Amino acid sequence: MVVAVTIPAMAADKAKLDERLTDSQNIINEIMATPDKAIPSSILGGASCVVVIPAYKKGAFIVGAQYGQGVATCRTGHGWSAPVFVQLTGGSVGFQIGGQSTDLVLVAMNQNGLQHMLANKFKIGADAAAAAGPVGRNAQAGTDWKLNAEFLTYSRSKGLFAGINLDGTVLSQNIDDTREFYGTATPFKTILNGNIPTPPDARPFVGTVAKYFIATHNK
Repeated sequence: MVVAVTIPAMAADKAKLDERLTDSQNIINEIMATPDKAIPSSILGGASCVVVIPAYKKGAFIVGAQYGQGVATCRTGHGWSAPVFVQLTGGSVGFQIGGQSTDLVLVAMNQNGLQHMLANKFKIGADAAAAAGPVGRNAQAGTDWKLNAEFLTYSRSKGLFAGINLDGTVLSQNIDDTREFYGTATPFKTILNGNIPTPPDARPFVGTVAKYFIATHNK
């Protein structure tokens, strides 16, 4: 009886993670479908890691509450890594948007951002400098973002896509979901460094990231 109860529960959890991957894939496709309002090519080409937090529903934004669950992948020497599962919590200042459904995208722009992603937890704006990301073909970010911003942050609400201030939020690994998806508590660093093959269920998401986040040059 224990086995009969446990297996369906595990399957339900896995289905939920697959849905999160699909939602994240769809978010990227929908954002990039309108180039004039999408992430600029200069940012796509220079990204080290990409984090997608699919929408939270109305009423979810409460001080101290968990904002959402998402997935992340990082660029490696042989393509984009298998995904890890993350969570974003805390820091409601600048994020009270009337409880509307919102998608979040965070883009690590340099080696410092990558190193924060390889750790298991960091605070945006304190441990890792962040800036609201620009949008559109010819959009320009702030004058010093290339030097100082480790992450560019974006939100999409009611179809509008724009940079957002996420200072004070904490991005951390979701160990339970990662264990559920991979069958073992594989370290984040091992996965994001590209040392674990991408599971079949995750290939559409990783492939979509690779489709748009194409390196403009090799260093």
